[in-house]
Formats: sequence, C-alpha cells, structure tokens
Amino acid sequence: MFIGDKLLELRKNKGLSQEEVAEKLNVTRQTVSKWETNQSNPDFDKIAAICELYSISADELLTGNKKEKVVAKTNTCKERAKGISIGILIYFVAITWIMIAIPVLLINPVAAAAIFILLCGVATYKIVYTCMVYKKEKKKEVEKPIIKRINNIIEIFILIIYFIVSFITMAWHITWVLFIVCGLLEEIVKLVFTIRGEGNEKE
Repeated sequence: MFIGDKLLELRKNKGLSQEEVAEKLNVTRQTVSKWETNQSNPDFDKIAAICELYSISADELLTGNKKEKVVAKTNTCKERAKGISIGILIYFVAITWIMIAIPVLLINPVAAAAIFILLCGVATYKIVYTCMVYKKEKKKEVEKPIIKRINNIIEIFILIIYFIVSFITMAWHITWVLFIVCGLLEEIVKLVFTIRGEGNEKE
C-alpha cells in the first residue's frame, strides 16, 4: 500500500475531511489531496504531526507494519501469568485443606487425602495446560543464576523450618506439606522473573 492510500484510509477512518486535516497540519487542502493521490509525499517535518493526528507510529505510516506481534506477546504474557497464578493458588488451597481437614474438621483421613490429591491434580493440570497453550519465545535466561540462588535459599530455609516444626510438634504426618510449599515458592520466583523479563523486553 502506497503512503497516499494509507493517508486516505486513515483520514476516512478518523471521519475527517481534507480541509480539516489541512487545518490541523497547517497545510493547504491541495497538499493533502496530493498526498492522498500519491502525487507527492509529506515532508519529514509533517510525519510526526500526521502520526499524532492519526494515533499511529511512524513505522506503521511508512511501512504499514502494525504492532500486532507486540500486542500478541503482551496478551500471551498476561495469560501465562494468570494461568500459572491460578494453579499456584489452587495448590495453596490444597495445602490449607489438608492442614485443617483432619486435625480441625475431623474428616476421615482417606477422604481428606483424596480431596487434597484431587486439588493438586487440578492445579497441575492448570499450570501444564497454560504453559503448553501460551508458550513463551526462547531467550537467553540472563537471570537464571539469580533464580537458582534464591531457590537454594528457599530450600534451605524450608528444610530448617521442617525439622524445627516437626521435632517440636511431632506432627511428621503434616509437616511434609512444607516441601510442597517450597516447590510453590520456587515456581513463584520463576514466574516473577519471567514476567519481569518479558515486561522489560516490551519496554
């Protein structure tokens, strides 16, 4: 598409007349007409004003390339974050359930464990499904060493808490849940750095 055809299309979409465009850009109506009929091209000093008038980028005006890929990537990032966050939330619900179902609600251990496993299954399905449908583009993981160090600290911290709580309460049948919490925290760390990295790319 020639730039003149593009200008004509933009003006019609905006619902403006050639006189109105000419007035806004401080040129004559004949100049606008020549642009739209490809008899001449706008001067460089008018490109910025045209882009502002029609709310488009200079690249889109001159080449016709829209920022569809950026929008798609943004949507993908949001959907990935949303899906993984929901999965993690379900894991926390499962952990909360198993911690109160037997000792507090006095529910049959087998039934409580079955519901816990079911919730974990739903959470796992949600995360796996999200990661498969909304795949992220491969890139260099420059922050991978930082993520590894943070996760190592989390693992050590959770292990210490596990032994302290287990020896004090002797509730070994419940405290193992801390290892699930550890895995969830590590996934949250990865998610935060992933979103942060993709957000920096868009900027």
